[in-house]
Amino acid sequence: MQELTSMRLTTQRQIILEELLKVTSHPTANEVYDMVRKRLPRIGLGTVYRNLELMAETGMILKLEVGGTQKRFDATVTPHYHVRCMECGKVDDIKMPVQEGINEIAAQACHYQILGHHIEFTGLCSNCARSQQKTSIN
Repeated sequence: MQELTSMRLTTQRQIILEELLKVTSHPTANEVYDMVRKRLPRIGLGTVYRNLELMAETGMILKLEVGGTQKRFDATVTPHYHVRCMECGKVDDIKMPVQEGINEIAAQACHYQILGHHIEFTGLCSNCARSQQKTSIN
């Protein structure tokens, strides 16, 4: 398991983290709530939201704010890129090297100290692409 920050890992946070580590779907807070409720039936939605936000603030998990969709959460905190389906909103990881040199290029192009970058790729997931092909054939 990943090394945790100094944040106290309560039972609720531990279960939230365990559930996030089980999936690669980058779930929304509501989806995390549904997952966690199976193990903690009395947990409230507000509690899950607060814990996700705290865990993201401390770097224990990532909070993804991808184009025009609900916030999503990711247990993989190492730098990586994402792709979002323009049709269904699904978000996946892209397994490719993070382009470190882009930070220096951006710094030279503006008067900012660049601390990092987030690149979101967009496209159609395989299910939506198949669905569009079927629609265009008919």
